[in-house]
Amino acid sequence: MNENDLWILLTGALVAAACGLLGSFLVLRRMAMIGDAISHSVLPGIVIAFLISGTRDSVAMLFGAAAIGLVTVFLIQLFQQGGVQSDASIGVVFTALFSVGVLLVSMYASKVDLDLDCVLYGEIAFVGLDTIAFAGLELPKAVWMVGAVLLLSVVVLGLFYKQFKLCAFDAAMAAAVGIPVALFHYLLMGLVSVTTVASFESVGAILVVGMLIVPAATAYLLTERLGVMIVYSVAIGVASSVIGYFAADATDASIAGCMVAAAGALFVLAFLFSPTHGVVVKRLRQRRTRVAV
Repeated sequence: MNENDLWILLTGALVAAACGLLGSFLVLRRMAMIGDAISHSVLPGIVIAFLISGTRDSVAMLFGAAAIGLVTVFLIQLFQQGGVQSDASIGVVFTALFSVGVLLVSMYASKVDLDLDCVLYGEIAFVGLDTIAFAGLELPKAVWMVGAVLLLSVVVLGLFYKQFKLCAFDAAMAAAVGIPVALFHYLLMGLVSVTTVASFESVGAILVVGMLIVPAATAYLLTERLGVMIVYSVAIGVASSVIGYFAADATDASIAGCMVAAAGALFVLAFLFSPTHGVVVKRLRQRRTRVAV
């Protein structure tokens, strides 16, 4: 295993941890597909940031994309409050904004390395080639960006864990006790937006969306406690990254695809054998009950 392999594993683990941390709240709030919506709808923000700054600097694009990510969340919420179904709201907003981004790319950035493959389908195998030196350390740009976003999420969720927890389980009660539900909603969506944008240019949208949803859904099947669910989600995501990397190395396949496939395989195992929700476990329990009767 060479140095680049270690950077790939570290980047995958950081992305899995950052996404698993936030994905637990998205799954509980039935907003799992918001990550997919944000990963596509931020394209116009990236193009606008490039047109204003004149550079593909990641910080400028991060802010531009994060701003459009928040606009995406606001529009989805607005349409839902207006009576449009949740899935329809997500579909309308992200396809419309994504189309605007495609038009902007074709009109103003067609000769720039800002194509859809660059923006949406980054390759994790190349993370070790783009490094940044900071405070005497030269690390891949993806490690710096995803690590910073992960630290931000840990700090914010740590400071306001009780508020986020109550808003996730009972928004009406949270509002009744004086918690600004809308503020924490947009704060969570802001963290999701920043995490998505910081990750997908380097590792690809497929890996980001998969890690936002699948490990958290797997953890949901394994426990009834939010704190434990978050720990399980992060651990399952990291394990999926490691398993997927070695599976990709053995089969010469897509690294990001194998990582998400590994997460999917762990979900299937939890779906079948979870102590509380597993299909096989339930069937065995029912059979034992019939035999006892």
